Amino acid sequence: MSKLKFGARIGILGGGQLGRMLAGAAAKLGFDVSIYCPEADAPASRVAGESVRAGYNQLDRVLAWAQTCDAITYEFENVPVSTVGHLIRNGQIVRPGLKALEMSQDRIREKTFLRSCAIPTAEFFAIQCGDDIGPALTQLGGAGLLKTCSDGYDGKGQSRIAAGDDDEAIFRALGSRPCVLEGLVPFRCEVSVIAARGLQGDIVCYDIPENIHKDGILKRSTVPAALTHNIMQDAFRAASRLVETLDYVGVLALEFFVLPDGRLIANEFAPRVHNSGHWTVEACLTGQFEQHIRAVAGWSLGSVERTLDVEMENVLGEDLDNLDDNMPATASLTLYGKRDALRGRKIGHWVRLNGSI
Repeated sequence: MSKLKFGARIGILGGGQLGRMLAGAAAKLGFDVSIYCPEADAPASRVAGESVRAGYNQLDRVLAWAQTCDAITYEFENVPVSTVGHLIRNGQIVRPGLKALEMSQDRIREKTFLRSCAIPTAEFFAIQCGDDIGPALTQLGGAGLLKTCSDGYDGKGQSRIAAGDDDEAIFRALGSRPCVLEGLVPFRCEVSVIAARGLQGDIVCYDIPENIHKDGILKRSTVPAALTHNIMQDAFRAASRLVETLDYVGVLALEFFVLPDGRLIANEFAPRVHNSGHWTVEACLTGQFEQHIRAVAGWSLGSVERTLDVEMENVLGEDLDNLDDNMPATASLTLYGKRDALRGRKIGHWVRLNGSI
């Protein structure tokens, strides 16, 4: 495919805040944007030139929409694989493609795939029923983290578990659905690599943020992370292997635990722009949203040079009333346009620049 020209239409599956920021980046580059999502009054729909409200499983409807676009991307990893596969089989250009979705939508499949890319993960066991938990816990030393295989986000769909707990009750609380039991990782810190791969196979990685979570939700990302050069290079190489093996086009995030001895253990990857990369818009020559659009359009990737040290903090629904008092005066604020400021849900973020490098 040739590069998209100015004025071409990019379709985005999903109407959340990531789609909203992708739409803004696409408009900056001269593209028209159409959003497809089932939600009414979605954040992305209100900034795009066009929006179609329909379900992802309405295959005739989604194909008719896609045929009005020059290229399609998605803003979250739970778009049904069957939907994206239907578009591709009918000749539509979807970037990233199908493989990344297939791997990321099931935690066991994802971890197995990461290991096949020579990227270490925590020990894990497949759990199909409550009776599977006890023997697996024994293998893990008596404690672990039980997660649903699919649909978990921001700390949802998981529970810490130890020998002596009511295994069956915990399994039922997670919906009595297939799960993965992961060994606990004694990490020093958590980091992520925001990587991008272009249509021609070129790869760039942004500087690595250190990420602090609270109650399973990302609270703050600080750049640069306090890592040695060797650890950073190990992380960059792992992310590069991942996007190459996936034949990926676009921006992807790979999350790591850093052990006290400097080894890296992969937690998960997200086949999309990522919360821990929001700071790139203010601190880098090319932010992650523009980078993703450039890749989807078949353009060359932009520079990821970082001009400033930076920290990014999420704004949750419960923070909104006191936002003026708690946000640094020197911070740049982005709110996502969500109509409901729900407790424990991200409604925006702020970025503070900490001086030139």
